[in-house]
Amino acid sequence: MTNNNPDFGTENQSPYLVHSRREIVALLRAIGEHHQLITMLINGGADAVVTSILEVDEANDAVIIDCAPSALLNQRITQSDDIAFEASLDKVRILFSVEGADDVLHEDRPALRISIPPTLIRLQRREYYRVNTPMSNPILCRIPLPADGGGGSYATPLVDISCGGIALLDDKKILDTTIGGEYENCRIDLPGLGVITVTLQIRNSQELTLFNGKTNRRLGCQFVDLSKAMLAAVQRYIMHLERDRNAKITGLG
Repeated sequence: MTNNNPDFGTENQSPYLVHSRREIVALLRAIGEHHQLITMLINGGADAVVTSILEVDEANDAVIIDCAPSALLNQRITQSDDIAFEASLDKVRILFSVEGADDVLHEDRPALRISIPPTLIRLQRREYYRVNTPMSNPILCRIPLPADGGGGSYATPLVDISCGGIALLDDKKILDTTIGGEYENCRIDLPGLGVITVTLQIRNSQELTLFNGKTNRRLGCQFVDLSKAMLAAVQRYIMHLERDRNAKITGLG
């Protein structure tokens, strides 16, 4: 996947996260009324279904969507406990996820019911929503090093992650910071989702001065040709981070 915006910062872009139920319902209804297709990803992106929103029933906390074309695929959907969606509305990308779907009848035709998502992400087409990764239990990216430099791999912590790329800390300052340089077969272990293998392209480099006076280096990296399965895993991990964060804010975590 190519990102047209090379700037991967470290801030949490919470302005893109929509919490208002009224606004969420309005956006979902607009997607349905404008007959915009939505992509539904299940099984970590292994299955992708193009569907549409048939009805938003706020009173019953329900969104009715068109079912998949095959009974087997519908069974996979209803057995999944993590379903991600992406839609477009007026050149704005809408992302959300739910924990499951049920079979229903809508106007005497088979359909699927999901709950109204508690939050969704609204982005301009060229933007990627990114979240800060945990500092107490850092997510590591293992980067293979060139053979002429001794080979091996270098484990470095992530600062943030988006569907377009990552920011990481090169505290030993051993990575080549040449803009456009690429590192292939980098491995990132996403808790609960497994390891994804990615190609990273260096997009920017920044020297940081820490409170103790020491310096560190932050690198903004772009994913190169990320597969659909890897993209789905990243999106699921981002939504999991947001769920945990929201639970802590509301006192449920």
